[in-house]
Amino acid sequence: PDGMVHNSFELRRDIARIIRIEKPDVVITQSPIRNFDSTYGSHPDHIETGEATLRAVYPDARNPRAYTAELLDQGYAPHAVPEVWVVLSTDPDLFIDTTDVFDKKLAALRKHASQVAKRDEEFDLSKLLRDWGERIAGEAGMPEGRLAEAYRVLNTA
Repeated sequence: PDGMVHNSFELRRDIARIIRIEKPDVVITQSPIRNFDSTYGSHPDHIETGEATLRAVYPDARNPRAYTAELLDQGYAPHAVPEVWVVLSTDPDLFIDTTDVFDKKLAALRKHASQVAKRDEEFDLSKLLRDWGERIAGEAGMPEGRLAEAYRVLNTA
């Protein structure tokens, strides 16, 4: 249920399992740090998920001694993720222009019905995301009318 995510041994193990299966070059996660300028970015589930994901990336997924019985003994070999991109960081250093994929982003987000269906009825989700994207694009110095996302890139190799 909403508000009940905890940075637990089980959650870290499950994220580490997916990393070991998929072997990604980049993992994108929420910031584990409360942002006093963003209520949305400081949702407890987001903070807990961000911290669990960072711990799963380092050291859990790469460590052959982490979760030996649950992962290594079941054939999930360690994997070191080279980079983590942190969303809603107070000091982003990577800006991605998302203007051309905005409709796909909106459609994908709307698939998360438990999270956005009621909100989309209460206010215009498209407008909210567009406003955020325009603000971020402006911060990045992109031309007016562009949309962007911002990340803090962590070298985790």
